[in-house]
Amino acid sequence: MGMGFVHKITEWLLEKEENLAKSCAVPMEEIEYQIAKVEAQKLKIQKEYDEAMEELNSVAQRLEKIKSIETLRCQSKNK
Repeated sequence: MGMGFVHKITEWLLEKEENLAKSCAVPMEEIEYQIAKVEAQKLKIQKEYDEAMEELNSVAQRLEKIKSIETLRCQSKNK
């Protein structure tokens, strides 16, 4: 079960809800609840992304520092 399957199911459910909304069959509370769930999920994913990027940036900075130290050390040895 890949993301393609989940995406298809989500699309189908959204289309079904959209059609129900056109006939005024979806309670506003349900729509607001679904929107709130999606917004909460977006915030969670954004936080995870930000934390992962912060960690990767930190690793990249440390590697650059190691590279600089190694470059300076090797250059001074070769002189």
